[in-house]
Amino acid sequence: MTYAQPHPRFSVLSSSSLSSAEHLSPSGSTRFSLPSAPSINSINTALGTPKPTGVRPNIYDRNLNKTRTAEVSASAFAFLFSEVVQYTQKRVTGISDLERRLNTLGYRVGTRCLELITWRAESSSKNPKREIRFLPALMFIHTQVWKAAFGRPADAIEKSVENADEYMIIDNDPALTRNISVPKDMSQLSCSSFTAGIVEAVLDGLGFPARVTAHNTPTDAMPNRTTILIKLEKSVLDREEALKA
Repeated sequence: MTYAQPHPRFSVLSSSSLSSAEHLSPSGSTRFSLPSAPSINSINTALGTPKPTGVRPNIYDRNLNKTRTAEVSASAFAFLFSEVVQYTQKRVTGISDLERRLNTLGYRVGTRCLELITWRAESSSKNPKREIRFLPALMFIHTQVWKAAFGRPADAIEKSVENADEYMIIDNDPALTRNISVPKDMSQLSCSSFTAGIVEAVLDGLGFPARVTAHNTPTDAMPNRTTILIKLEKSVLDREEALKA
């Protein structure tokens, strides 16, 4: 492989200046000799030998309890999620397909979130408790999961008066959609489908299979209000009735 010759203006020593450089070398005339550079040993003796830079520990070696109260930049979080939405939007055929993919991504996050919360609870409590009833599990999602994911609990929990298998988690100002503006032609889109995926994963992990969807329910005072609708499977309702007896 051949390399292009450097431009004479940027070369260290051109061929025409070699003769003059030889006169300035220490082996040439002593009258124009340059002072010798200090040795590395003398520099280390004067300044002290620098300590080698420590290797950054692997993220898997960190203590998970030390990051319990750690916070993430809200602007960085919003930027990352907006990029996720834009990336996914270019690879779907419609709004329902986009919401389904966001739900799938949220499901992966919810699985890891439940695992982390459970591990911390078991490591800090002598008698860890696993919820076997649905309402306590729903309260666990409303408080613990929401605080772990978004830094605060959800605003309310409601039960449908028409269908016994439907419950709702209300978030008046979701952190995910706070900085996202949906075009008018996509007004039916709810980016909180990502949150619905988190809830669905946690419910599946706790043993309460359900179909979870997100719906925009804005009001004049709360334009970003979102409802996470939980539709339980029949097996969950049958088990709840059996535990009541």
